[in-house]
Amino acid sequence: MPPIRQPCVYILASKRNGTLYTGVTSDLIKRLHEHRTNAVPGFALKYNVKLLMWFETHDTMEEAIIREKRIKEWKRQWKIQLIEERNPHWSDLAITLGFTRLPD
Repeated sequence: MPPIRQPCVYILASKRNGTLYTGVTSDLIKRLHEHRTNAVPGFALKYNVKLLMWFETHDTMEEAIIREKRIKEWKRQWKIQLIEERNPHWSDLAITLGFTRLPD
């Protein structure tokens, strides 16, 4: 897996139009691994939210945190529109980062 070590905001989903989770990290690969292996308790684990639907990188962690907080305040439909602008088929983008496909 190629390392992506830079501030990043991401949205995970449990399935197409399922439960959404918005997060921020400085190491997307590590964080995705944690989500996909149930390594960290919390919302994403409770609702089985593991599929990477959208992400964007930022120059600083401060910028990423500000963006994450703004997105978390959005209406659900706005988040869905953000995902579908770049990922209309709701494909698990983690696959493009070297992760294996999760079972349905």
